[in-house]
Amino acid sequence: MTSAAQTRYDSALTRKILWKLDCCILPPLALLWLANFIDRSNIGNARIAGLERDAHLEGNQFNIALAVFYVTYLLVEIPSNMVLKKMKANRWLPLLVFFWGIVTTLTCLVQSFGGLLAIRLCLGLCEGGLLPGMILYLSTMYRREEFQLRVGIFYASASLSGAFGGLLATAIIKMEGVGGLAGWKWIYILEGLATIIASLVSASILPADLSSARFLTEEERAFALKRLLASDVTISTGPSVQQIRSSSTSMDKDKADKQDVFDTTTTTSGHNDKKDVEPFELREVIRGLTDIQTWLTGIAYLGLIVSLYSYSLFLPTIVSGLGYSGGAAQLHTVPPYVPAVVLTVVVAVLSDQWSLRGPFILICYILAITAQTNAIRYVAVFFMASGIYPSAPCILSILPNNSSGYFKKATTTALQLAIGNTGGFIATFVYTQDQAPKYIRGHSIVLGFIILSYLSTAANVCYCLWENKARKEGRREINLEKYQRLWNAGKTRAPIGDRHPKFLFTL
Repeated sequence: MTSAAQTRYDSALTRKILWKLDCCILPPLALLWLANFIDRSNIGNARIAGLERDAHLEGNQFNIALAVFYVTYLLVEIPSNMVLKKMKANRWLPLLVFFWGIVTTLTCLVQSFGGLLAIRLCLGLCEGGLLPGMILYLSTMYRREEFQLRVGIFYASASLSGAFGGLLATAIIKMEGVGGLAGWKWIYILEGLATIIASLVSASILPADLSSARFLTEEERAFALKRLLASDVTISTGPSVQQIRSSSTSMDKDKADKQDVFDTTTTTSGHNDKKDVEPFELREVIRGLTDIQTWLTGIAYLGLIVSLYSYSLFLPTIVSGLGYSGGAAQLHTVPPYVPAVVLTVVVAVLSDQWSLRGPFILICYILAITAQTNAIRYVAVFFMASGIYPSAPCILSILPNNSSGYFKKATTTALQLAIGNTGGFIATFVYTQDQAPKYIRGHSIVLGFIILSYLSTAANVCYCLWENKARKEGRREINLEKYQRLWNAGKTRAPIGDRHPKFLFTL
């Protein structure tokens, strides 16, 4: 076969593989993420359907109940990503969703503030590992330049969840009194059962990894693995690899062959016949914890999370404060999410095409602060959703692109989310009832955090530009020597990963 014919064949096979991956991986993940956001934000719909009254909540007790969710949520994010390597994503992620579906269903039994606190703590424990696990999982299935579009597609379901949540709540609260139960209890019962079903469906579809994907033929699996590995420059830089391999004196030849620092399986989470080649190393976890990009993007995500969570949790309350009530309030929470879904995917496509992440962060709260009428305030919530939701995949795609080595990547992606999700504590107290209907203080707080997000993202872009320039000029070749000393001393058997001087960061 000629070179041109081979190129055409490879391109056609690539498109076929990506289509199969997109059809068999993204829908189940989108379903899980849709369930996540509906179950997380349905408390806002339940509130205006009578939860606050029936649970005898007073003052800021509702806000406190929202905040405690993040205590357990944050604690499990990093440990969950470590468990995921052993359990495999196709088992672990649906299992988490199954358990929180049970917890969501049991929320209908809440009768007091204490009971609501307990159920929210359990919900956070189950939900915390989902997003870091999905991000890590996708990074082992797609190349760097294909990654954000896929994150954007499943994350768009978060926007859809706002719309579906409002529509579902509108329909479900009409069951008020059925079986002697309040309408808000039916919200939890039916949405919880739907979550359990979603977990079972996803478990039956998701593959553990590329090498075990049943929907790919043998040729497609081999080609998919080959193209994924070929995208990692730390594997395809021959001379430097050979120097380190030949100078490794701390291991005998046979053992070195088995645990080669540049073994292709180590950089793609074990995607071939030799499973789990990369051993767990605390050094890799520490590298992830101390990576400056983890903290810059984590702070950027924190700023975004304050707006994202406060918006999804309090949109029903904000809308009701504009003069709508009952079913009308629920229905008016739906339209603002529609443009957000479209923009999330559009921004993701552009970001992947141009290999940019940070510059696509958007700011959209000024209109809400300056609005003088309810009509303008309602228009403002459209701009809020359109600015918030497309920004999240941009931030979430940075670290999976810029981290290499399983445990380094598992740590950075989970810590970024843990830092970001501390914004959940702030978000729950941003909008209080005494601010209705203008919510000027709440909107101003959120705008401040979005500006913080933008500045942190800009700082990370500048750092990546600076580091890439140094690597292109050959000023990071010393990384090879440092790594060689660690390898020869037997202090590491993890891949060199993103320390390699030819590894360039995505902006």
